[in-house]
Amino acid sequence: MNRHTHLGVYGVIIQDKEILLIKKARGPHTGKWDFPGGRIEFGEEPYEALQREIEEETGIHDFHGRIRTAGSYVMVHNYKKELEELHHIGIIYDVEIPNRNITIKLDGDGEDSLGTRWMKIDGLTSDEVTPLVKIVLII
Repeated sequence: MNRHTHLGVYGVIIQDKEILLIKKARGPHTGKWDFPGGRIEFGEEPYEALQREIEEETGIHDFHGRIRTAGSYVMVHNYKKELEELHHIGIIYDVEIPNRNITIKLDGDGEDSLGTRWMKIDGLTSDEVTPLVKIVLII
């Protein structure tokens, strides 16, 4: 079985008891809700990756982030018709948006996201979110 480590950055954006999540378009969590974010590219600083990923997935470019925590999990999933053991590590940022009336991009980004949505935090269930969301929100 192949083993793979994925390191990403993710933003927790909360306003008025709602959280901004993206619906995964690919990978082992396709169709589940996740924090906006993703892979750190070669040579990229983590905060730069956070800025790039949040803008790509939500359209938000004016924000401030501060590291909240890091979390990880290991899972086995089917990757290209072969089982793979994935170790997913996420650096999680608390993200504040200065302009609370900002318009977010609701459509997917054509790669990782099927769309963005504000969701009630207390309405989320563990079967509809990714493991990183479960870890951070303790669902």
